[in-house]
Amino acid sequence: MASSSPITPRPTTVALSLLILGGTTEASRLAALVADNAEIAPVLSLAGRTREHAPAPIPLRVGGFGGVAGLATYLATNSIDAVIDATHPFAARISAHAASACAIGDVPLARLTRPAWMPEPGDRWQVVPDMAAAVAALGSTPRRVFLTTGRQELAPFNGAPQHHYVVRSIDAPDGFTAPQATFITARGPFALADEEALMHAHAIDVLVTKNAGGPATAAKLKAARNLGLPVVMVARPPEPDVPTFHEPSEALAWVEKLARAKKLASPSHRAAP
Repeated sequence: MASSSPITPRPTTVALSLLILGGTTEASRLAALVADNAEIAPVLSLAGRTREHAPAPIPLRVGGFGGVAGLATYLATNSIDAVIDATHPFAARISAHAASACAIGDVPLARLTRPAWMPEPGDRWQVVPDMAAAVAALGSTPRRVFLTTGRQELAPFNGAPQHHYVVRSIDAPDGFTAPQATFITARGPFALADEEALMHAHAIDVLVTKNAGGPATAAKLKAARNLGLPVVMVARPPEPDVPTFHEPSEALAWVEKLARAKKLASPSHRAAP
């Protein structure tokens, strides 16, 4: 997919050129933090998987890079000094591509991600490694399933049409053919009382979700706990071994340290009396 606002090569400056791979609340918060920092020249990149996105306080590009080679070329062409991977915890492909592309160009890379959810007393979690295992965990007996895995993760559930699915996603799903399904389009955060009411109204037997972490959609887990419902929890994929932060302020401190180092190494700074 082509970029919605192509970025042309620019001359090297003292300001640190930062690429933020976004699409999450954490990325948006980091973008707001760097927006008015004169030592940082940021760009926020979105994959464009949701049909609408909020305005950004920094320059924005939307679309893919064309794999590792395309991203490596982008980093070189635009003189990117550092990358923050603030994509979704389950965006494993772009995280892997970022690690490889940054290694090719020797560009510093860090990860900004929300902590994973952890089970609490009273939870009835069955942790599974992927969507195929989540489908298998539902069993053969028909159940009413609250499915909150995102619209792009639904295809495996077509193979278990005996269940009735209540599917909630930000955008309407494509290619979901299970004959018994109710679709809800909504974006978090969700209140606990509303989650409990939804599960009651649809007579939910089991919740299926991904361990995305964060507070925006955590209420469904407490609702399931309060109602004594089992949860099929899809574990996070492995992440590249890079510096990892859970707060945008921590990622900002990492970027600011790089910016100071670049400024100190600049010819103009060395030539100053």
